[in-house]
Amino acid sequence: MKLYTYFRSTAAYRVRIALNLKGLAYDAMPVHLLRDGGEQLAESYRALNPSALLPTLDDDGSVIGQSLAIIEYLEETRPQVPLLPAVAADRARVRALALTVAADTHPLGNLRVLKYLKGQLKVTEEVKVEWQQHWLRTGMATLERLLADDARTGRYCHGDTPTLADCCLVPQVFGAQRFGVDLAPYPTIMRIFEACAELPAFQQAHPSQQPDAE
Repeated sequence: MKLYTYFRSTAAYRVRIALNLKGLAYDAMPVHLLRDGGEQLAESYRALNPSALLPTLDDDGSVIGQSLAIIEYLEETRPQVPLLPAVAADRARVRALALTVAADTHPLGNLRVLKYLKGQLKVTEEVKVEWQQHWLRTGMATLERLLADDARTGRYCHGDTPTLADCCLVPQVFGAQRFGVDLAPYPTIMRIFEACAELPAFQQAHPSQQPDAE
């Protein structure tokens, strides 16, 4: 199994966590998002994943893009150590929490969006940072409320076992920290983040532990 990844990609970070939680071995295939204008834009990578985005999983010829699709694939093909609850309503909740990060928040601060803001729209670095921080804060506020107001939240996002939602929450917090967002207004998120940080699966997936870390 090969995972095309970049150490600071929060989407790839999600998949690394999921693979580790499931105890699945994989070969990391680094794709540098900035070197030479972005290695993900090379034709050799586009041939693998036409979206030119990370991550991509190659499971013995089954090639899958999109982090949540990859994790769902792993859930279906390697159901040991499940990342989704047994009850349908609970599975829907976990997916909704994950999508609050992966669909509603992360795309607005994606590298290609930020490059477009700077390159084509000519916004200043200050405006770009404010854009990024605004959408990170907006997403965090939503996630905090969803977690804090629901009795199903436990040590982790859903109960006392890590799920798909935690695979998304931790990288998002990493990204918010990286871009200077004040996380004090989100105590439930930070409590869960700190609980996850105690687990080897999350520690080993951290950007600083990747072979391409700079």
